Amino acid sequence: MSSVIKNFDSWKKFLGERVVQAEKAGMSEDTISQLAFEIGDFLDEKVDPQNSSNRALKELWDVGNEEERHVIARLMVRLAKNNA
Repeated sequence: MSSVIKNFDSWKKFLGERVVQAEKAGMSEDTISQLAFEIGDFLDEKVDPQNSSNRALKELWDVGNEEERHVIARLMVRLAKNNA
């Protein structure tokens, strides 16, 4: 997965494919967004951004409160879905 995270376009495509799979499995958009929020928290704590796009996203995540982080997660899900 770390090689996927290094390239932002690959990350969007990877995440988009996972979103489509989750929808096909019957998950709601709210559930998918909650999982994206949890993944965002994990990545924030465990992964050093490997490119400027990921660094910018991390900086937005870091300055956001919990509500704003949920918005970022929902937007990332939509962005990823558009790139699937």
